[in-house]
Amino acid sequence: MTNEPKVYQGKAGFHVLKSEHFGIQRKIVANMTTESWEAIPHAAVNYEPDVTDFWSTFQELRKQPGWEEITINIVLLQAIIQGLRACPAMNGHIKYKRRSANGLLEIYADINISMSMQLPNGEMMTVNLHNCEEKNLRQLRDYMANLRRRMEKTNFTEAMYEVALDNTVRLLREGKLGIVLARLFGANFGKGKVCRLKGAEKKEYLAIPREDRLTKHDIEQGTVTVSNLGSVYRGSYAPPALLEIIPPQISVVGIGSFYDRPGVVMEDGKQDMAIRKYLPMTIAFDHRAMDYGDVAPFMKRLDEIFADPSVMKDWF
Repeated sequence: MTNEPKVYQGKAGFHVLKSEHFGIQRKIVANMTTESWEAIPHAAVNYEPDVTDFWSTFQELRKQPGWEEITINIVLLQAIIQGLRACPAMNGHIKYKRRSANGLLEIYADINISMSMQLPNGEMMTVNLHNCEEKNLRQLRDYMANLRRRMEKTNFTEAMYEVALDNTVRLLREGKLGIVLARLFGANFGKGKVCRLKGAEKKEYLAIPREDRLTKHDIEQGTVTVSNLGSVYRGSYAPPALLEIIPPQISVVGIGSFYDRPGVVMEDGKQDMAIRKYLPMTIAFDHRAMDYGDVAPFMKRLDEIFADPSVMKDWF
C-alpha cells in the first residue's frame, strides 16, 4: 500500500493529480485580482537600492538588548512606512466612473497596510495592519505577534465570509444586483458552496472574544499593500514584477530578497568595485491616480534611510 495520490483522466484528456473547487479564500483573491487587472491601468517602477550599510547596521543593532526580537522584515516594514509618510500620494483610494471620466482621490493620514501573512496551515492570507504611522519597531513587533496569536483561534472561512458579505453589501448599494445574486447563489449552492460553521460549532466559535480571534476589521481593505516575496523565498534573486493593485487602493510595494553582486564604491575619492548587498523592490501604482514623478518622494526617502541607516535607532 502506497501513499501516492490517485491519478485519473480529466475532461481535457490530461491525467489529474488533484481537483478542488475554490474555497472562500481563493474566491476573494480571484475576484479582487480579476477586478484589479480589468479596471486598473497599472504602471510600475523597479527600484534596487544598495543596502549594504543598512544590513550591517541592523546586524550590529541586533546585538543590543531588546533588539534580538526585531526581525529584518519588521525593520523593512518601518522603512516603507517612513517612505509612505514622505509620499502620502501613494496612500489612498480612488473612485472612478469610466463613462463620465469623473474621479475622486482620497489620500489618508492613516497608514493601514494590507500584507500577506502565513496561516498555521501554510496558506497565505492578507491582513490589515492598522495605524502603522503611529507605531515604532517594538509596537510593530507586538502587533504582528498578537495577530499570529489570534490566528490560532480563527476560523478563516467565517472571518473571510464577513469580508465577502461586506463587499456584497457594497455592490448592492452600487446597484449591481445581478452580480450580488450570482455570488449569493455560488456561495450557498452547488459544488462551490462555502461550508460555514453551524449550530453548536458556530455558537462556540462566536463565544471566543473578538480580541482573541481575527475579524473583518483585521482583514478588510487597507490603504496600501506591501507584498514581501523575500520573506517567502529568502536568498533567491527573485525581484517582484507583476503586482496587483487591489481596488480601491492606488499603489502596492513589492519587496524581493537581499542578494550580493559587484557594485561601484568610492574609496579615497576614487571609484572601485566591491561586493555589495542590494534589495530589489517594485512600486506599482494606478496610472489614473498617479504619475511616475509622484512616487519619487517615496524612493528618495528610502535612499536617505539606506544612506544613513543610523536612523533605525530612532525607530526603536
